[in-house]
Amino acid sequence: MALSEAFERYVAGNDLFTRDDRILLTVSGGVDSMVMLALAARSGYRVGVAHCNFQLRGTESDEDEVLVREEARKYGVPFYNRRFDTAAEMERTGESMEMAARRLRYAWFDELSRREGYTAIAVAHHADDSIETFFINLLRGTGLRGLTGISNQIGRVVRPLMFASRKEILEYAVAERIPFREDSSNRSTKYLRNKIRLGLVPRIREINPKFTGLMSRNIARLTDAQLFIDHGIERIRAEAVETAGGLDTIHVDRIDAAFPRNFVIYELLSSAYGFRGDVIDQLCHALEHGMTGKRFYSRERMATVDRGTIVVGPIAPEDDCRLTVERGTPRSYCGNAVLYYEYCDIDAVETFDTPEQVALVDADLLQFPLTLRRWQQGDQFVPLGMSGRKKVSDFLIDAKVSMAEKQRQFVLLSGEEIIWLVGRRIDDRYRLTPRTENVLRITREIV
Repeated sequence: MALSEAFERYVAGNDLFTRDDRILLTVSGGVDSMVMLALAARSGYRVGVAHCNFQLRGTESDEDEVLVREEARKYGVPFYNRRFDTAAEMERTGESMEMAARRLRYAWFDELSRREGYTAIAVAHHADDSIETFFINLLRGTGLRGLTGISNQIGRVVRPLMFASRKEILEYAVAERIPFREDSSNRSTKYLRNKIRLGLVPRIREINPKFTGLMSRNIARLTDAQLFIDHGIERIRAEAVETAGGLDTIHVDRIDAAFPRNFVIYELLSSAYGFRGDVIDQLCHALEHGMTGKRFYSRERMATVDRGTIVVGPIAPEDDCRLTVERGTPRSYCGNAVLYYEYCDIDAVETFDTPEQVALVDADLLQFPLTLRRWQQGDQFVPLGMSGRKKVSDFLIDAKVSMAEKQRQFVLLSGEEIIWLVGRRIDDRYRLTPRTENVLRITREIV
């Protein structure tokens, strides 16, 4: 079956959009999105083209923009372009490049579609992207939901190429003489996705040349299994969860003893409240050992173990979201961010010049367990490069931190001393010196 015919069949069979819709095509200039533009325009759909220039690859980024603009002109469809100062945004928020770019582009796509009257936003993910996402989540640790790949539709965002492999898309581009550009960062093994794409998948494909089709079917079956679980969890939720006074109480004793209890708790807490898997593991451990009163946090919720029940509610403004960080803890969550901890020898530190979202501290000076909490009035520390103490409140004022950002500001402490005003400045007393032998590297990423 020709790719164009398969495209129209897939779009119609999955109710992604019709010819009465106006579809905003997100086109980067790469082969996947350029083929999506060709297929949609040649099939007679009413489309517009949105291109993001993240200004991260110099002239390459500008040449991508020129190509997409010219293709939109050739097809006679509206063209929209937005240039982002992505590097400045990464510096401001502490996000990784991928996360900052994703947040910026989807916010703009949503704004643009509403303003211009587009009913669907089409993204050019395909079957191989979904398979790579499966392995990324598998390697990072996930529940079944994380193994279901990429959905072909979430709200107004649709993915009309999910039926096709990267190979099929490239062959179509070559056969139809569709111009495209190769992002040089796609060849870098710095990113986990590229390590999987360039290293793992080709080796598996050597063993089974039909790997893409096989994995697509596996992911489809896993997706069906998750849908079945979701239905069952909602039935359990109706029986085991009571809501009163703005709090949800999960009565663990109402969960059928024949069910895997911790798995049910994971599904109840992750899907509705956004708790992470390792946080839920710690909660289940506390539940099993009767640790009444222990608190656990997601981005916007707090769960408390209370005499065999789990009480979930919004985080109170006065809650300092206090967590302990044991030696060897790989990560911890605070507000809208995750902290990753890595121990290394001083000789493994390539540069002391790190961005604000990375802290390098002398591990031998630390008193474990560390404490992670929101900052409080009266907190003081010695900012790196200074000799005297400074109030955290004054530091945030001098840095012109907004009220919303202040509410999300955390500090990491050793004993009663602040090690790091998270994402901003370490304490000078914990800096690396010629006497340092062991280093704790802490990286903050927005989630």
